[in-house]
Amino acid sequence: MCQKCWENYQQQNLSESEAKGRKMKQKAEAFSNKQLKGMIVPLFFEQLLVMLVGLADTLVISYAGEAAVSGVSLVNQFNTIFIYLFTALASGGAVVISQYIGRNEKGAAGASASQLLLFSTVFSGIAAGLVLLGNEWILRLMFGKVEDSVMEACVTYLRISAYSYPALAVYNSGAAVYRSLGKTNVTMYLSVVSNIVNVIGNLIGVFVLHAGVAGVAYPSFIARTFSAVMITWLCFRRKNEVFYQREWIFKWSGDSMRKILRIAVPNGLENGVFQLVKVALSSIVALFGTYQIAANGVAQSIWSLAALAGVAMGPVFITVIGQCMGNRDTEGADYYFKKLTGITLLLSAVWNLIVFLLTPLFLRFYALEPETKRLVVWLVLIHNVFNAAAFPFSGAVSNGLRAAGDVKFTMYVSIASTIAGRLLLTWLLGVVLDMGVIGIAAAMVCDWMIRAVIFILRQKSGRWKNFQVI
Repeated sequence: MCQKCWENYQQQNLSESEAKGRKMKQKAEAFSNKQLKGMIVPLFFEQLLVMLVGLADTLVISYAGEAAVSGVSLVNQFNTIFIYLFTALASGGAVVISQYIGRNEKGAAGASASQLLLFSTVFSGIAAGLVLLGNEWILRLMFGKVEDSVMEACVTYLRISAYSYPALAVYNSGAAVYRSLGKTNVTMYLSVVSNIVNVIGNLIGVFVLHAGVAGVAYPSFIARTFSAVMITWLCFRRKNEVFYQREWIFKWSGDSMRKILRIAVPNGLENGVFQLVKVALSSIVALFGTYQIAANGVAQSIWSLAALAGVAMGPVFITVIGQCMGNRDTEGADYYFKKLTGITLLLSAVWNLIVFLLTPLFLRFYALEPETKRLVVWLVLIHNVFNAAAFPFSGAVSNGLRAAGDVKFTMYVSIASTIAGRLLLTWLLGVVLDMGVIGIAAAMVCDWMIRAVIFILRQKSGRWKNFQVI
């Protein structure tokens, strides 16, 4: 081959290589660092706000009397089941909407969002109706015989809570649309206003109207209704890339529903099993001494705060990986799996360290014995180390796999790990080996580590790239 021909051949290959490189870079940089920051920061502060307002609610409710506190606490355990179901449904919708956005099929994304709103409204309405019809029977089935004053508080709080189920489901549907678009600041601002309404309402209901349980239940209903109305109004605005379409809200599409429920049902089953195991773990904790029960209760409140970083990253994985997979950009999805995992690890490490360093300050507000406080510190240390190192893989990364359509695998792994890794190990370590609440913490982190290893291997295998949601 002559020199000139060889140079032309090299130049052609170099041009093709550069073009391919530019194409890969464009795919990989579909989401800039600024866009990712714009999604992550509002989600984190939204979760933090909800946590802080929850603490404020608990403080206000304590002034309504012991029966009110007990009633609210018991009913919230039951309400959590429906919150998980509505969240799972919204997550299924978010995956489908994100994938359509990635494929640049905005009309189909809007139709799917409208179908999500339709199904959420119908499902939550049926759930609310069933709870309203059998509220006292359900409560006695779940909690057995409790004092009459506590049962009266439970019935009142559950009835008013059931009124708000449709509002909660409708808000989650709208939030799924905005999070799929990456506009998480909208849900953050709504959360700020809604929680302010809730706290002010609680203060008026308890201290001004002296309405007891109803004084803390109706403000939640009003706040949730406000959020649902506002997010729905925003989702109808046609200037959005994706918006609700009236013709699809009142038109049932079996195909759209199947796509959403294919993601939502496994996610709902997974969350349901997790909640049932949490109830079982509460029974096991009750077997330990008083100071251990108190230490575990305080530690759990701090654990919830420490877990915020990993939890906030879950919707980001759904949006980013979902859009990449909708466009069949598996290389971009792989790139963002690694990038978002790195961000989650860094954010979790920093946040868990901050929470651990602040733990002694938090404990000053609790009237606990020194021995109990020392146990709390140990529990928080165990939790935070593994929450920073393992939970980003067992929690946030699993959302990325779901966004790709790999939902059955994540469901099977999560359910098996929750039962075998968390429940059985809790019994073995906590009761049989007499490790108490330290055993519970150890079983929890074992559950995370099992999932983390399996999900890392799954992500690296690339099998999730073969699934197709839309």
